[in-house]
Amino acid sequence: MRPDFNVISPSLLYVTPPIKEMLEHVRVQKKLGKRIVLATGVFDLFHEEHNTYLRKAKQAGDILVVAIESDARTRELKGDDRPVENEQIRLSHIKKLSYVDEAFVLPQDFNNTTRYEELIWHVQPDVYAVSSHSLYQENKKKIIEKFGGKFIVVHEYNPEISTTKIIQRGRKNKHTLQ
Repeated sequence: MRPDFNVISPSLLYVTPPIKEMLEHVRVQKKLGKRIVLATGVFDLFHEEHNTYLRKAKQAGDILVVAIESDARTRELKGDDRPVENEQIRLSHIKKLSYVDEAFVLPQDFNNTTRYEELIWHVQPDVYAVSSHSLYQENKKKIIEKFGGKFIVVHEYNPEISTTKIIQRGRKNKHTLQ
């Protein structure tokens, strides 16, 4: 089922190379019977919690597609001082992971239900894998189920390891050294 994208203009992201080719590859894998898993996040200052979450997401299927929040959206979610690393650096970190099959940066206006539906429609995941502290879980669950997929919390969040904590420790250490 295709959602009504007339509410807002469709994102051109999904029809431009190389994203279009990546999505075609994912669809071929799905037709071959592979289970597609979608994981989303900011992944700023990539750390062990990110690694664990994505490894567990991969275990939920065969093909792991990671969608990364844009710099603009990260500022909306995390504040004006974020991200520490820009979206292209964060994307390059994710693409280097041997267990990630595909990765891309989400549109800057990825902040409403229509954009989430558009993502799910284009990627066609069997599973939307999240961490226990992921934002908007009820909305994500509703949308993936609308398209026949499963919503799975694959990782229990450890509040001791986060980008915010890393930044805070860095600031504390900087002040200690002065």
